[in-house]
Amino acid sequence: MIQAILVFNNHGKPWLVSFYQRFPEEIQQQIIRKIFHLALKRDDNICKFLGGGSLIGGSDYKLIYWHDATLYFVFCGDSSESELGILDLIQDFVETLDKCFENVCELDLIFHMDKGHYVLQEVVMGRMVLEINMNEIMAHTEAQNRLEKSEGGLPAAPTRAASTMKNIGLPEMPWIINIGDLKIKVPNLSQFV
Repeated sequence: MIQAILVFNNHGKPWLVSFYQRFPEEIQQQIIRKIFHLALKRDDNICKFLGGGSLIGGSDYKLIYWHDATLYFVFCGDSSESELGILDLIQDFVETLDKCFENVCELDLIFHMDKGHYVLQEVVMGRMVLEINMNEIMAHTEAQNRLEKSEGGLPAAPTRAASTMKNIGLPEMPWIINIGDLKIKVPNLSQFV
């Protein structure tokens, strides 16, 4: 099973991170730094398999990475995963991002982080590989893009939320709610509707 997926640049700045085990943020940052230093020390002509999986889950885990232009794609998997299978999965993931962003670069992951995470979730979810067919992933991504455009995207969300609340017919809220000794004044929400 896959334990973590990390995408960072040549300077160690993470752009796409997905840990499938809970770690405090401080520990996650340490793990990313250590993995970055392990991958950075290696020449591009050397094997893409690292033994630093103990940073994440123990000696049973291994790191498989791919260096593409200014980005490192690192997957951590356990011994049940094939190193070549994971390397192929990384290549499929990178090719899908290339197709999605027309030659993926750091700026794509910075300004379209949601799309990068969506593609990642189409490939791997809950530590399991879901899909490796690039055409299926792209079809789902394009359907998601169409849905977001039809809903007006993120800028239209407050307006949609307000109109939804208005249309569900909730009773008028009292201006002051008394709970024992506690009095809560409810603000006038009509300005948002």
